[in-house]
Amino acid sequence: MKRLIVAAGGGGDAVAAAMLHAALYGDEDQAVILTYAWDRLLIDPVPGPRGPDNFTGLHQLTPAVWTVPADARPIAPAGSTLPRLAAELPHTFALIDPHHGAEGITRQLEELIDHLSPESIDLLDVGGDILARGDEPTLKSPLADALTLAACCQVNAPVRLLVAGPGLDGELPLDDVRELLGALIHTFTADDVEPVSAVLEWHPSEATGMLAATARGVRGTCEVRDASLPIALTDEGPTVHEVDLDDALTRNQLARAIMATETLDEAEAHSREVCGYSEIDYERNKAAWLREQPSADLVSETVLARLNEFEAEARRRGVTHTTFRHLTEVLNLNGSQREDLRQLLISNRPEQYTAPLWRITVNDTEPTA
Repeated sequence: MKRLIVAAGGGGDAVAAAMLHAALYGDEDQAVILTYAWDRLLIDPVPGPRGPDNFTGLHQLTPAVWTVPADARPIAPAGSTLPRLAAELPHTFALIDPHHGAEGITRQLEELIDHLSPESIDLLDVGGDILARGDEPTLKSPLADALTLAACCQVNAPVRLLVAGPGLDGELPLDDVRELLGALIHTFTADDVEPVSAVLEWHPSEATGMLAATARGVRGTCEVRDASLPIALTDEGPTVHEVDLDDALTRNQLARAIMATETLDEAEAHSREVCGYSEIDYERNKAAWLREQPSADLVSETVLARLNEFEAEARRRGVTHTTFRHLTEVLNLNGSQREDLRQLLISNRPEQYTAPLWRITVNDTEPTA
């Protein structure tokens, strides 16, 4: 028995898919997880998603679908977390190739369904930005989710849309997401996190990291991204809800607009029209900016002093936790230094590590508002 799980936005959604499989399907045959190779600039300095031509060592499963084994490698300068996921998790990771638009992803899904005859097909999104209209001011990365939604709505097979950790991606306000949620399918627990606990030690996904933290009981406010976005860690955090697929498509203007696209450029153009921007343009601009920025040296005393300053400011904002991705950026380090920073901080202040988040300490000597 095979389960097919489509990681709607790639990245952390693929890790959450492994959590979902363990929680809902237990010890059945392992899943095929269809996901993007679209890591943010901390991991992959090349803007946009990677296709099969950007890897060596892929295995061809069907004419349009390639899997990413542990020994696959992204071709420099590109980077990808998928080979390491394949090495550490028991699932098969198949590569979504968005360069042929929603039509191409639909073709990939149809071939996979014919090849696997899966027992179930789940489309999983962490946070809920797959439910965006497209005009929300907090929406930052709608394109990947819109493409997978458009494709899943065109296959001749039942697809169940699941939203995990509503609001955790910071793309839509929790209240906007909550009103769209259907039946509660599952509430993740600490036991559900165990199959991916080692992955969470290094994977950069902030939303899935917070999903796991809330499943372990962490509550508070977590600051994420380069924009210092505050995310509430509440009892809603570890929940998984079903959402009607047709309702999601009706709401998602971008997904409807790109259903017939045959190239990523076409899909990007529609994103600019519907949402007013393309997230790949943002990545292009940020990548160019990052190339011009000098990185700080990872000197223990200097880093810890800057950390103290950041934590003092964060406490005044009511922040209780943050991510190592956010710390890497606010401490003016580059992506290649993120793991070294993590090790440095944990070794010096192990009591603040609330896996996979960093806990902001309480300083009783500071004046309160």
